[in-house]
This record gives sequence, structure tokens and C-alpha cells, in this order.
Amino acid sequence: AAGARILGTSPDAIDRAENRERFQEIVRRLELNQPENDTAMDVGKALAAARRIGYPVLVRPSYVLGGRSMEIVYDDENLKAFMARALEVSPGHPILIDKFLDDAIEVDVDALSDGTTTVVAGIMEHIEAAGIHSGDSACVLPPMTLSKALVKTIETQTKRIAAELGVIGLMNIQYAVKDGVLYVLEVNPRASRTVPFVSKAVGVPLAKLATKVMLGKSLKDLKFTKRIHPAHIAVKEAVFPFSRFPNVDILLGPEMKSTGEVMGIDRSFGVAFAKSQMAAGFPFPVAGRVFISVHDLYKDRIVPVARQFQALGFRISATRGTAAHLNRQGVRVETVCKLSEGRPHVVDLIKNGDIQIVINVSVGRLSTRDAVQIRRSTLLYNILYTTTLAGAWALGEAVKAMRAGPWDVAPLQEYHKADVGRGAKGNEANAGARQRTRGKR
Repeated sequence: AAGARILGTSPDAIDRAENRERFQEIVRRLELNQPENDTAMDVGKALAAARRIGYPVLVRPSYVLGGRSMEIVYDDENLKAFMARALEVSPGHPILIDKFLDDAIEVDVDALSDGTTTVVAGIMEHIEAAGIHSGDSACVLPPMTLSKALVKTIETQTKRIAAELGVIGLMNIQYAVKDGVLYVLEVNPRASRTVPFVSKAVGVPLAKLATKVMLGKSLKDLKFTKRIHPAHIAVKEAVFPFSRFPNVDILLGPEMKSTGEVMGIDRSFGVAFAKSQMAAGFPFPVAGRVFISVHDLYKDRIVPVARQFQALGFRISATRGTAAHLNRQGVRVETVCKLSEGRPHVVDLIKNGDIQIVINVSVGRLSTRDAVQIRRSTLLYNILYTTTLAGAWALGEAVKAMRAGPWDVAPLQEYHKADVGRGAKGNEANAGARQRTRGKR
């Protein structure tokens, strides 16, 4: 309106991606999949939409960053409470309501486009399942469990979306994979917080290239026209400020809590993940005792993780309900008292240094007092912890890899030098990694 020249992607293209109705036109035109969704301006319409879509639903205000006030709700009462808060956060804008894809694999894609050519710079598979904010989830590049065909589909859809929006510069797309079906969650025609990670992982200064593209250069001019396939594996891990805020629950969800991130890089996923945990400031034990406490919904799915740690020689401890289930499945478990059941209880064991890893998985906001106290104790005593099943699996893989043999640290430049002729080499590494990890999550 003021006549200023806007460099890069146009404001109208940004609005087409952000505005729910306008974006749905793009989804329909390109014949893409999207979780069933609706919008609402008041509580009554929100309740009607959620009942039609079916709980659980992911709800959030529009035009906000960092997942602010985003939440997974499971019933009418939770939705009413959410709406009261959300309408204050983003007044005058609709509340977005999406079907929550439980246990889906989330995928982040960063791409660079000059308006004609689009290059996918990096495809990152989240280690945590969908429902954890992308800024809080650990992720791995290249993707570890996605088939070559699915990766190709992701690349094709990304290029089509960029062309439809007329993106000039960087773009980020978040996808979810549920039962082999690819869904578009959101499109952000701008630089994402993952750009520095992708740049270091693939050895390309994406921000520099994007700036030149926005000033009129083509990707052909910049000699960046194909996706890079690194032979190594890079893991991004979030860094949280919980030690500074001891009364904040460390349970992760759709609202972003992290304030930084680190990277682990290696030839194997396990060692790369272990390096990321050490970089985030956690001691990384390869022996000792694991404490496990999970919600009833996850008791069957925690069994393979417990067996994995048992096979690695760890002692397994659990609260009564989890211990009984694991024992029935043939896992040797020591029962530990809850806080209300006498002493020594689980927090005592954490304080005394008798537990090296804590796996504590709850559902949404439905955390018991014990669960909150356990998680706070892990912070206070700097114990390696995870609040997700996928994170627990990744920890097991990391312990196994670290115990298998010596590991080293090398400068990024050495990894990138080894990636000369990355195409075939990288694809072979990806295929091998996928074969080793498929189905374990």
C-alpha cells in the first residue's frame, strides 16, 4: 500500500499459504492430501467442527509462530478451555481445527526456488511422532525410515507447491506420513529455523543463496540445481531452558518450548544421535539402570524398547502397572514405589544416582503428580530422559552403536569432502539405514 518494493516471495503468496480457505484451494487444485480440518470464530462452531471431524483434534490460533497456544484436545471440555485462551491470543482471526494424525511420522522439508527452478535442500524425518512441535522434535537428515518412492513423492509435491505459490527464496513444508499416505500439514514460504541445520548438514550456504535469488539471480547462475545426498547422517536435537525454569513441565507437545538446538553428525544414526545428546549437555550412559513409566495406551508399544535395553545389559525399573505388564511379556523388571507408596520411591533413586535413563511417557495434559515430579527430578539431577516412545527407541539405538566400537569427532569440512560424488554414495547409505531401522518405531 505504501509503494515499497517487496523482495522475494510476494505478500499475496504468503497469505495464500497462511489463509486456511485460500490454501485449501491450492490443495484441491494440486490434488494433495490434507488432514480433515475446519475453522471457527466461537466456541459453538468449534465444538460442532471437532465433533464432525472426530477427536482428537489439533487446535491453534491462526497467524501465530512457534506453535503458540497450539494444543491437542481429546474432548469437549478440553476444547472449551482451549477456546477461551486462544480467542485472546489471536482476536479477530479464526481458530484452526485439524484432525490429529496420531502416531504419524512428521517430515520437515526446506527448499529454495527462483520462481522457475525449485531445489529441495533437505528432507528431515522427525524422531518424535507428529504432535510434538517441529522446533522441539529431534530430526534426522537424510530420512531413515521413508521409502525411496515416498521421498520422491515428497520432492515432487514440494516443487509443485513452490511453483503454484510463485516462491522466490526459501520455503518450508511440514508433511505427515500416516499408514503410507502423505499429508500436507502446513506450508511456510519463508526461511525456517531448520535452515542453519540443513546448511551445515549438506554443506550449502542456503541463506546466502536465497539472498542472491531474492536479488534476481537464478539457481542455475548459482550452480545449485539438484538435491544433495550426503553420505553421512546428521541429527538435530533441541535444547531446552528447563534447568532455568524448574517448575515448568518438560513434557513436550505442539507448543514450542526449546530455545536452541545442536547437531550430531556421524556415519551411523546411533552415534550421530548420541553425539546430539551429549552436545545438548546430557551425560550419555552405556550401562546402568533405566526407569520406565508409561501411560496405559503405550504399555504394549514400550515392550520392544524395554527388551532392547535389557539385551544391552541395563537393569529395568518401573512403577507397579508398567512393571507388571513388562514382566508378563518376559522382561525382567524391578518394581519401584510411586511417591505415594512409600520409600525409597523413584525420585529417591534419581537423587541417589541409581538411575541413568528415564523414559516417562504421558498423554497430553493428563499427567499425574508422580509423572511431573519424576520429570522435574531428571532436570535437577541432569539425568538423560525422554518423554516419547520414538525418543526411547532412538536412545536404545544410540547406546547400541556407542558400545559397538570407538567413535570419533571430525570437522564438518571432512564430512563434506567425503561427500564428493554424493549422489550414489548417499543413496546407498540411505537405503542401508532404512533397511536397518524399518518398522522399529
